Amino acid sequence: MFTNKTFWKDTLERAVKTFAQSLVAVMTAGATGLLDVDWINALSVAGLAFVVSVFTSIGSGTVGDQSASIINLNKEE
Repeated sequence: MFTNKTFWKDTLERAVKTFAQSLVAVMTAGATGLLDVDWINALSVAGLAFVVSVFTSIGSGTVGDQSASIINLNKEE
């Protein structure tokens, strides 16, 4: 599972999206200008969200099938 290329592509995609969403949320929370953003804090929060997303995918990877999702898309219903 953890050697599966699809799993790591999914994990990286989700983590990058989470990083971007967190960064935008922190930047806009204070409704300040671009030059007024505390970039160290914003990047730190986004970095933590990235790490949490990766750990969540790893935890979900034991449940799903060749994906970072907890949902098994290959399961026949």
